[in-house]
Amino acid sequence: MPERIVPITPPGNELKIKFRGGYEHFKATARHEDTVEGRLPVYEWWERTEIAE
Repeated sequence: MPERIVPITPPGNELKIKFRGGYEHFKATARHEDTVEGRLPVYEWWERTEIAE
């Protein structure tokens, strides 16, 4: 994915990002990362689903 930091509303345990004809699914971890945007939660890739056409 082109961006490693993405805005999410509202933050939760799972995250779905539209990308190249499908969705990349991520789950929250217990980790946090210090970035220029501040301390952010770390999500880990879980699965990909395709968008039906």
